[in-house]
Amino acid sequence: MAPATHATDAEVFAAFPAVLIDRDNIEHYRGLLARRLLINRCAACGCWVYPHRPLCPKCWSWDVVPTQVSGDGSVFLCTLIHQERDPGAAPGEPVPTAAVELVEQPGLRYLAPIVNCPPDRVRLDMPVRLTWVDRDGVAWPAFQPSGLIEGGR
Repeated sequence: MAPATHATDAEVFAAFPAVLIDRDNIEHYRGLLARRLLINRCAACGCWVYPHRPLCPKCWSWDVVPTQVSGDGSVFLCTLIHQERDPGAAPGEPVPTAAVELVEQPGLRYLAPIVNCPPDRVRLDMPVRLTWVDRDGVAWPAFQPSGLIEGGR
């Protein structure tokens, strides 16, 4: 499969200086630069492989390729992050962060913030869809409710 964008390896490393990028995940981060969520998928058996690894955990094939996911899923697990990104910033609202189970495969989960939803309205199994948030000039994946938000606690 062709790279997600024409960004060079050097551009990918420069865009994500705090991330440990290696041969198994570089296409994932190259995809983020193009606002595409790429997850490795086994070309032999179709199993999605995340976190990124060089071989399929199901059939042991080394033929895994970055493939774009739909971005649809549901909240599998959620927690509130109370840490500010900027240590000098005033305390703000906690950020709901979820393990989202993607529709492509049971057990395929991606960790990202939940946006456009009050923290007390995030529910397990809540349908969500991929969106993007810009931080430090880079687009990062996030999820938002894909339907009406149910009542609070």
